Amino acid sequence: MSEQLARRSTNPRQARGRRSAPARLIFLAGCGLVWLALLLLTAWAAAALYFDVPLKAARVPAVATYLGGIAALLVLVPGQIRKLSACLVGFAAVLAWWLPIEPSNDRRWLSDVARTAWADIEGDLVTIHNVRNFSYRTETDYTVRWETRSYHIRQIRGVDLFVTFWGSPWIAHPILSFQFDDGRYVAFSVETRKEVGEVYSALKGFFRQYELVYVVGDERDLIRLRANYRKGEDVYLYRTTATARAARRLFVDYLQKVNALHRRAAFYNAVTSNCTTNIRIHTTAVAEAAPAPWNWRLLLNGKADEFAYDHGRLVRDGLPFGELKRLAHIDEAARAADNSPDFSRLIREGRPGFVPLQADPTQPP
Repeated sequence: MSEQLARRSTNPRQARGRRSAPARLIFLAGCGLVWLALLLLTAWAAAALYFDVPLKAARVPAVATYLGGIAALLVLVPGQIRKLSACLVGFAAVLAWWLPIEPSNDRRWLSDVARTAWADIEGDLVTIHNVRNFSYRTETDYTVRWETRSYHIRQIRGVDLFVTFWGSPWIAHPILSFQFDDGRYVAFSVETRKEVGEVYSALKGFFRQYELVYVVGDERDLIRLRANYRKGEDVYLYRTTATARAARRLFVDYLQKVNALHRRAAFYNAVTSNCTTNIRIHTTAVAEAAPAPWNWRLLLNGKADEFAYDHGRLVRDGLPFGELKRLAHIDEAARAADNSPDFSRLIREGRPGFVPLQADPTQPP
């Protein structure tokens, strides 16, 4: 009996040695993935310290101290599990410092995001304050004009999607614009709220570097700026398939977020809270049907218009996506329309999906 027990109680190293080749490969692959995850977490923590430590002079020493501490743990702590656990504790310490960092609405903002919009909603009537309607001479030379405008929610008949490219076909900036019965449009652009002297960095966008802002504006500002004055930008315009009812609900949901940001600032994040993910958050919240499944094209949002087309979110008029996109390019029409009071009508004229909308018979006049 004792001999049988002795044979069964083998040394762990001998047990590992008896693993089959596939089992060893799976074990090694699992270990590799765990350590790769730890490497990525360590890199993120070091970058968070580098970008988000308030005192610039302390950033490099903070990163050096953290990485030096991780290296010391890997050398001094015995056993793989203990090493891993100790390094995770180090990461958790950085995360516990990072998460409470507070955004602010009180900074020296650039003039184009100096104000945040907010809305009074009284039944059907909406009054939006700080609607941006700048008059441009060049991209950086403009007359500042913030306006207060009133709209009736029941007059919303649809929502359109603008997509702006400025270089890479993989990255773009979407803007939603709501159409009213009287021919007016109000556009919403989700952006980083930059301070004086600050420029956008995609890398910094992963950290707590930029506040989030919903710019509410006239299309002659938000769209003409991009199509007419910024160099190398291409703007595309699509009609969405959203019903009037869905567009109204989406409009109110946007305004609720606008008011929330006016009361309390929030951070922009390149993955979780950017110009595209926030559109999805709003459209999912008011969706009349099951939302489209998550897709990589929502992160590489230069393909988001193709994603919307594939899932029936854009009016197709029987066109393949490539042809629809070609006809959706509005830069030439925007330059021709320039500062015309009919700017919004002229950039839509003759494009697929843009026909006079009939009143929704299910809604009161």
